[in-house]
Amino acid sequence: MKILLKFAMLFSVFVTLAQEKETDSIKKFTFSGSGDGYFRQNINGPNGKDAIAPNTSFANQNGFALGMANVIGTFEGKKVGAVVDLVFGPRGTAAVFGSLQWDIDGDGLDDLGNSSQIINKLYVYWNISEKVTLTFGNFNTFLGYEVISPVGNFNYSTSYMFSYGPFSHTGLKMDYALNDNWSFMLAVMNGNDFTNFNPTNNYTLGAQIGYAGTYLNFVYGPQFQVDLTTGFDITDKLYLGVNSTYFKDDDGSFYGAAIYPQYQIANSFSLGLRAEYFAETDEGVGAIGEYDTAGNANVFEFTLTGNYNIGDLMIIPELRLDTASENTFLDTKLDPTNSLASFLVAVVYKFKI
Repeated sequence: MKILLKFAMLFSVFVTLAQEKETDSIKKFTFSGSGDGYFRQNINGPNGKDAIAPNTSFANQNGFALGMANVIGTFEGKKVGAVVDLVFGPRGTAAVFGSLQWDIDGDGLDDLGNSSQIINKLYVYWNISEKVTLTFGNFNTFLGYEVISPVGNFNYSTSYMFSYGPFSHTGLKMDYALNDNWSFMLAVMNGNDFTNFNPTNNYTLGAQIGYAGTYLNFVYGPQFQVDLTTGFDITDKLYLGVNSTYFKDDDGSFYGAAIYPQYQIANSFSLGLRAEYFAETDEGVGAIGEYDTAGNANVFEFTLTGNYNIGDLMIIPELRLDTASENTFLDTKLDPTNSLASFLVAVVYKFKI
């Protein structure tokens, strides 16, 4: 009887350990993504073959245009996991421009294939503890208020600050959640947007300090950038987002600030404004395009956006006005002018399985 009892106890311990091991090894897989497109026209500028657009990313084509198809596979375990995020279409191609082919040996021929140009994110992570996570691979930038996917933005078009900051990084980063309010991040990465390898052998350091939804971000290396992002609810229906940034490299610099007030008019409809000031010195990164004799220029950009939700479908009408210090745009007669008014209507569908 004692032998049977001991055997039963050992058996129960074995079963318990086996169940714990099985539970610990359970992995969760989710499949999600989105698809989007838009219709865009200029109001006081040319359309058709002479169409122009502000020098910002993604929503800059004339007439009916495609955005991107985005598919995301997430593998999530208790300690480790991986994310594979693929993009297809014009918005996706523009988002991963740093994954272009490169002529490494200087023979005039590209040495890498195009397959990396559909990878928006590709990384693995390890939850070392409840507070510390290591991430290795290609991940979207931690700078700025806006993101690549239209699902994550209120406005469909993007700001100057987002368009000329980094889109993605490849490297190793460590996130540390001190408590419910404070968080820290340190990273070592390739130069901005060199996502499939490092052609320069120069490396960038990244850092982030977060407190209760406010983030102070740094990038130091071939480029230097400091960026502040925050947002808070003023009332139950009124939200205000804020972003400011400063960037400098060997060619020039830019700086800017933007506010993002958003008001929920009804359960399915919200109205928001992006008001942005953006300036370049020493011809910056070529964002504005025309400069004074000292190489300086600035632009004010106001974008009024509506968001109407029908289940997982978003309809996004948008009216935008860009006014620059220099004649960087064209009017309907193709004469230089300093302002451009345009509108678009975008549709974005998201899914998750």
